Amino acid sequence: MLRKMRHDIRAVKERDPAARNWLEVVLCYPGLWAVWGHRVAHVLWRWRLKLLARWISQLARGLTGIEIHPGAIIGPGLFIDHGMGVVIGETAELGAEVTLYQGVTLGGTSREKGKRHPTLGDGVVVGAGAKVLGAIEIGDYSRVGANAVVVKPVPPCAVVVGVPGEILTSKEARLTPTTPNLEHGELPDVLGDAVADLVARVEELEQKVEGVVHHDLVFTPTGGVWYESDDPSI
Repeated sequence: MLRKMRHDIRAVKERDPAARNWLEVVLCYPGLWAVWGHRVAHVLWRWRLKLLARWISQLARGLTGIEIHPGAIIGPGLFIDHGMGVVIGETAELGAEVTLYQGVTLGGTSREKGKRHPTLGDGVVVGAGAKVLGAIEIGDYSRVGANAVVVKPVPPCAVVVGVPGEILTSKEARLTPTTPNLEHGELPDVLGDAVADLVARVEELEQKVEGVVHHDLVFTPTGGVWYESDDPSI
C-alpha cells in the first residue's frame, strides 16, 4: 500500500509540470486523494466489508468530485488530472501509469452482473470528456482523444478519436510506462479531414458540371442528350 502511494505521488510530479514538490501534491491534488481513498476502500471491499467500502468511496466522491467504485482494480501510478466528474465503474481495471482527465467515464453497458466495464492497459491516456463504455480492452499506451466515445476494443499503441470512436494506428515508437504521451494537440482530426475531402470532391464535381454546361447539347431522336468534351473524365 505505501509503495503504491509513493508511486502515485511520483506519477503526479512526473506528469504535471505545475506540481513543484511532494508536499504540494499531497495537500492540493484531489485526484490523488480520490486514488488513495479508493485504495483503502478496495481493501475493505476485498475483505467483504462492502458497505463500509461504499461509504468511504462516497465520502471521497463528495470531497473530490471523482467517483471510483471500490470494486474497481487500479494499478500503480494512476494520475487523475483536475478530475471533476470522473467516473470509474465497479468492474473496471486500470493498468500502471494510466492518465485520466476531467469528465472521463469508464462505464458499463449492461445490467447483468459480471464484467461490464472497460480494461485499460499500461500507459493509457484518456482525454477530457471521453467515454469508454462496456467490457472492452484498451491496449497498452493507446490514447483516447477528448470527448471520444469508445465502445469497441482498441489495440496497443493506437489513437481513438471521434463519436463513435475511430481507431487509428499510431506511427510513433512504443512508449515506456514512465513517458505517457500527453500531447493532445497532436491527435488527428478525423472529422476535419473528412470534411476537407468532401469539399475537395464537391469542387471537382462543380468544375466538371461547369464544363458540361459550357458545351452545346445535342438532342437525339429518342430524347437522349449527347455532348462533346475535351475532358476524357466526363
